[in-house]
Amino acid sequence: MTDSKNILKMIVLSMLIALGVVISPILRVEGMCPMAHFINIVCSVFLGPWYSLLCATLIGIIRMSIMGIPPIALTGAIFGAFLSGAFYRISKGKIIFAVIGEIIGTGIIGAVVSYPVMNFIWGKEGLGWLFYVPSFICGTLIGGSIAYVFLRKLADTGVLPQIQNMLLSKSYQDKSGLLSNTLVIASFGGILFVVTGISSGIFNLTAPVFDVLPYVSLTVCAGTAIIYYILKKVKK
Repeated sequence: MTDSKNILKMIVLSMLIALGVVISPILRVEGMCPMAHFINIVCSVFLGPWYSLLCATLIGIIRMSIMGIPPIALTGAIFGAFLSGAFYRISKGKIIFAVIGEIIGTGIIGAVVSYPVMNFIWGKEGLGWLFYVPSFICGTLIGGSIAYVFLRKLADTGVLPQIQNMLLSKSYQDKSGLLSNTLVIASFGGILFVVTGISSGIFNLTAPVFDVLPYVSLTVCAGTAIIYYILKKVKK
């Protein structure tokens, strides 16, 4: 039985690696790859920090080999992948901490490490130590928000601990509360803010409405989250 579960673990790891390579170009610009962070967090929760580190490393190597991605494919993934799994285990299964680990590991540590790698090894000039921090943090916020919503639903339906048990991983009971649901609603504002801002830049959308659309999206989602929180509190 244990051997079959170990085989299943390898199959799931292989599927996550393949999925990470395939979906990584979605919303990707240099210095930001949101879906890679989604894979990091999901793998961390499913399999743990060491498997997540292995998954991120292999995805990075494949992307560098066949897609011509610079070394930030590694520096922008491996630190967040490990810290995401480590924070998840340390917090006894709090999904939000898996997201925080990814943000710290990639958005700060990975971004800072990427500077000397890209400057001295890759030969890219005009960079500073904090050059990649804004884009890396934006990428982790988008991918992390999507991963949080996905894993939150699996946890609330009881599917997540079943998956973890099948994969011989540590499982936890982490039911959502009022605060976590409020954060989910608010997080969509962050996603829309970044996506609309990037889209207007990529497609050269210069109409005045595209200048305010990111802020409108952020305000609407934040307002909705606050109203949801207040109504639920009053109802209780």
